[in-house]
Amino acid sequence: MDEFAFLDATALADLVRRKEVQPAELVETAIRRIEQLNPKLNAVVTPMFEEALATARGDLPEGPFTGVPFLLKDLIAAYKGVRMTMGTSFLPNFIPDHDSELVQRHKRAGLIIVGKTNTPEFGILPTTESRFLGPARNPWDTTRTTGGSSGGSAAAVAVGMVPMAHANDGGGSIRIPAACCGVFGLKPTRARNPLGPDFGDLFSGLIVEHAVTRSVRDSAALLDATAGPQNGDPYWAPPKERPFLQEVGANPGKLRIAFTTSSPDGNPLHPDCKKVVEQTAWLCAELGHEVTEANLPGNDEMLVKMFLTLWSAGCAATIDGVAFATGQRPQAEYFEPLTWALYQQGRSHTAAEYVLALQWLQAASRKIAQLFEVFDVLLTPTTSEPPVQLGWFDNPLTAFERASAFVPFTPLCNMTGQPAMSVPLFQNEAGLPIGSHFIGRFGDEATLFRLAAQLEEAAPWAGRQPLVQDKPHL
Repeated sequence: MDEFAFLDATALADLVRRKEVQPAELVETAIRRIEQLNPKLNAVVTPMFEEALATARGDLPEGPFTGVPFLLKDLIAAYKGVRMTMGTSFLPNFIPDHDSELVQRHKRAGLIIVGKTNTPEFGILPTTESRFLGPARNPWDTTRTTGGSSGGSAAAVAVGMVPMAHANDGGGSIRIPAACCGVFGLKPTRARNPLGPDFGDLFSGLIVEHAVTRSVRDSAALLDATAGPQNGDPYWAPPKERPFLQEVGANPGKLRIAFTTSSPDGNPLHPDCKKVVEQTAWLCAELGHEVTEANLPGNDEMLVKMFLTLWSAGCAATIDGVAFATGQRPQAEYFEPLTWALYQQGRSHTAAEYVLALQWLQAASRKIAQLFEVFDVLLTPTTSEPPVQLGWFDNPLTAFERASAFVPFTPLCNMTGQPAMSVPLFQNEAGLPIGSHFIGRFGDEATLFRLAAQLEEAAPWAGRQPLVQDKPHL
């Protein structure tokens, strides 16, 4: 039954629909692969096997993914009756008493949640190796990072535990692990998916939810199933013109694509990442698109400062919110040093500083939007270097600086709210995946899905399967 392991969710749902396989068989396959591979990878931190099997043997809703196993990231999205740790020892046994709206939509789509995946503490770093949950390991080389903060989800999809898994993104947390683990990761437009009932928005719109997937069509079909505002949301994304799934395979036309091999922070790119951008640009040109090299706006000192103001204030609000909900008092010993430093920094900001930071980022977003009067899509690396060794971010004095250098491109889209995707087109000579990062206009996931499907057909990645092994330190 491991023949099902590397089919995408759409193919598995079709088998269920045609009664060629039972949902319980798919769940059993997922459980077996998790039990086989998770001791090596630590991708799944909270198994939900008994509940998943009971669900699979009961009456399932008719949806696009009826009977397909799915994993839920252990951050933000709540599942009633199952612990949610957010990767922190401050919240070791918190049990939500309700499902998040997004989880309800997952269930209505017919998905069967078999467990929850690893995440760094509060999703802060672009690696998944918290002190509380332990490191998730990259299946292409278990000495290296999965990326973060959705690293457990990306590793699980890469090795065929499930065909797709929930993820969220506040500075690149869908796209970074997708790049590091060689899967497809789309960050939707701000407010495309709901965050309720617990949140209207998070960090003034920096954070969005979706998934990492094996195929482009799975991402599109899942977004069709979950997108749309919940009653009471403070705002929502522009309505789509037609189902996203109909964009997959549609002709993207001749797109105007700008690419860059220059990091906005001024630091040099790793040669492998520079090469992948150039290869991707060449492939896009071969497919008939108009490809131009261009410089992106730099991460000037003030922009970084304002982003950090929002990020640290959001961290402080999260911890204070958890403390209020659980009746605890935050103390340094419960948190990792970087988290505690961000918490203290966030609490030091005034309300006026927060509003000014938000206004500054909104003004910068308007400048970036002007680029899309000239271009349809921007192409950058997803990360500035291939997946780094585990432990690279351990020093709290340098962790944030190293994180900013590792992912200088992805936070831009969280500031602007634009959709973006990491596409696993190429690997380096060491066999490590390196993502190609595409940014679309606000509200225009459609163009990204059309382009991604075209690239998937031209340079397919579905046949690549990691061996889950250690490699010598290079």
